[in-house]
Amino acid sequence: MNAVGIILAGGNSERLGSLTSLRATAAMPIGSSYRTVDFAISNMSNSGIGKVAVITQYNSRSLHDHLSSAKWWDLGRKHGGLFVFTPFISADNAFWFRGTADSIYQNISFLRRSNEQYVVITSGDTVYKIDYNEMIDEHIRTGADITIMTRNVAEDENENLCVYGVVSQDADGRVTDFEEKPIEPQSRTISLGTYVISRSLLIKLLEAVVEEGRYDFVRDIVERYRRKLKVYAYDYKGYWKSINSIRAYYDVNMDFLKKDIRDIFTRQEPFIETKPKDEPPAKLNTGSEFRNSLLGSGSIINGKVENSVLFRKVVVGDNSHILGSIIMEGCVIGRDCFVENAILDKEVVLSDGKRLVGTIEEPIIIKKRAIVS
Repeated sequence: MNAVGIILAGGNSERLGSLTSLRATAAMPIGSSYRTVDFAISNMSNSGIGKVAVITQYNSRSLHDHLSSAKWWDLGRKHGGLFVFTPFISADNAFWFRGTADSIYQNISFLRRSNEQYVVITSGDTVYKIDYNEMIDEHIRTGADITIMTRNVAEDENENLCVYGVVSQDADGRVTDFEEKPIEPQSRTISLGTYVISRSLLIKLLEAVVEEGRYDFVRDIVERYRRKLKVYAYDYKGYWKSINSIRAYYDVNMDFLKKDIRDIFTRQEPFIETKPKDEPPAKLNTGSEFRNSLLGSGSIINGKVENSVLFRKVVVGDNSHILGSIIMEGCVIGRDCFVENAILDKEVVLSDGKRLVGTIEEPIIIKKRAIVS
């Protein structure tokens, strides 16, 4: 494919609280076996993009571990492949990434040494599935300088438009206005944080804005140049979720309990791939109950699990009941516990008889390695 990919995975959302205190948002566990970044990387590889850069910054240790081998996404190759970039401190540059545009600019040699004509830029903290060839074809057809992937948000959807870039467009799809995180949105069409742009134009724009002390890709390139350049919208109609809040993270995992949504990623080719973990099969012991839930490998269930997402090596004790919850890797739930509408981070230990009850609107969060006794 005549394009390279850039995945912006350096952000750390304060809105996710303790869930991202020790990990990047792109490393958040999804659907019992995935990390959020898997969706962006798989979309790139499945679209034939064989050269992909993942740009990281905050709390990137677990993300780097996950990306330690590129073969799982068919990007372990001699030409192209998967590149992981972090801030590079040198005598000439003493800055961490000062924004998304600056993060690409500090790795501009990746673009200069590439030969592909187009660049696909996307976020590492969104869950969706797309063939980027369709978006690039639309970019070429319209003669756009920048193409933005957008989605129209229906009135009945539970989305806060103020946390997105809001797009206005004419009948031909050309963007007439773009406002990042507006107080009063003038449209119900939002940017999904994915862009197509020619490699030469991207280099030119990065050099121009960084020289002026501007470092944000959205505000200082897309929004600032929206009228000077030909910016078009590409209407995306598939499943898409941004992990931009605790409620959003909870909802995405609960969506994986719906067969029609889960099948998009696990039953319909091309599949979303991840780094596998070699664990024994999950075990449901005599007397246990397991309904409408996902269960990671290596887990042992002695109690009752309903409408929940459990990751690897989770142990649920006798007579315990897990309902509407997300239980991450390595958690141990004691006997006679009741957990409802909760998110337990990795390696949490819940002593016998404990009760945790949250709501769908505000799930209870138990931080990583906590012992609830």
